Amino acid sequence: MTAFTINGKAVDVSADADTPLLWVIRDHLKLTGTKFGCGAAQCGACTVHINGEPARSCSVPLADAAGKQVTTIEGLSPNGRHPLQKAWIAEQVPQCGYCQSGQIMQAAALLKKNAKPSREQIVEHMDGNICRCGTYNRIIAAIQRASREV
Repeated sequence: MTAFTINGKAVDVSADADTPLLWVIRDHLKLTGTKFGCGAAQCGACTVHINGEPARSCSVPLADAAGKQVTTIEGLSPNGRHPLQKAWIAEQVPQCGYCQSGQIMQAAALLKKNAKPSREQIVEHMDGNICRCGTYNRIIAAIQRASREV
C-alpha cells in the first residue's frame, strides 16, 4: 500500500511501486481528467501537481508520490471556477480538449509562482505542453486573462 493525499483526500493505493502515477490516478482512483498522451513525459497531457510543482504523471512512479500532496485538474477548484478555467472558456481555448487539463495544471503552477507573468514568461513556462489543435495563442491569452483575476 502506498499512502498519499490527492485533491485534499488521504488515499492508500495497492499497486506496484513502479506503476506510473497516471494509471493510479485514472484506473485506481477513477479520476479521469488527467490524460494519457505520450507516456514519455514529452507532451504534458498528464500534468498534475506534486507538492505544488507540475509533474508529468506518466513518468512518476507511484513510490515517488508516497507521503506527498497530489493535485489533479479535479482538485484545482472544487466548483470549476478557478480563474484559469474561466479564462479558458472566455478565450475559447478548447477545440478537441484533450490537452486542456495538462495545460491548465501547467499554467496554474506558473500563476502560483508569478501572478503577473509576461508573454515571454508564459511561453517559456508552457513550452513542452503540446496542443494538437495549435491553440497556443488562445492558451497564452487565457493565461494573461487569468493573471488579471488572480
